[in-house]
Amino acid sequence: MGEYAMHYRASSVLLLLLLTPLFCAAEKPRQAGDMRQLALRYEHGRGVEQDYQKAFRLYCLAADRGDSEAYYALGWMHFNGRWVAQDPAVAAGWFEKAAAAGDPMAARMLTRLSGVAPRRDHRCSSLPLEAQPDRQQIEHWVRAWAPAYGLDADLVLAVIRAESNFNPQARSSKDARGLMQLIPATARRFGVSDVWDPSQNMHGGMAYLQWLVRHFEGDVPLVLAAYNAGENAVKSYRGVPPYRETRNYVKRITRNYRKAVHPVIGNPVLSAISY
Repeated sequence: MGEYAMHYRASSVLLLLLLTPLFCAAEKPRQAGDMRQLALRYEHGRGVEQDYQKAFRLYCLAADRGDSEAYYALGWMHFNGRWVAQDPAVAAGWFEKAAAAGDPMAARMLTRLSGVAPRRDHRCSSLPLEAQPDRQQIEHWVRAWAPAYGLDADLVLAVIRAESNFNPQARSSKDARGLMQLIPATARRFGVSDVWDPSQNMHGGMAYLQWLVRHFEGDVPLVLAAYNAGENAVKSYRGVPPYRETRNYVKRITRNYRKAVHPVIGNPVLSAISY
């Protein structure tokens, strides 16, 4: 068990890392699996300088997106005292979560720690998920996660207010769903498997907003118009489309969010974890 278990797990992804292009230093991982793979590189010093702190924070971001392998990795870091103090109880908490998601190695680690009461990891930004979070909980999530997407939390909150008025069960006549009103195609595009899960919905919506901010070079009215009508409509009209709904949507949000330009951060994830 012990080191062998982690070495076996690490070797299982090493071939994948060798067969696929590595993230360059300026590249931003978008999906939970990408964040975990980058964390793995920092943990083991593969192509980057070894940095347990960055690895830990990236694993936390992946865990926030529901990545069960990140749960295991965080448990392993606590079990072995990598960057964090060795803490079997917190390790057991992460292994318990990974085992509940179907990870057999986590289940074996739990057996090894059978005499330890699992405890939640307060170092990690992972937040308790609720089926029907209230507005305060939603704002808490957004302020915790928006920096990892290079986004101003106030912009994200303004979009959520306009889209769903903080109702996780909102559904439009165009089949846009959840807090950030993702249509099925957008949900698939940004890795959302359960659009009704408030956490996944917000991660998908923020990933799309972040893509739009980069694509339209931080021009807030264009970003908002594209979120409402689609980026192709904005490109086709070379500006905010002449749709009444879209123009009212942009006006409604910019009435309260008054920044005309949003900064474009080249590597938001690494910026968010480098503190």
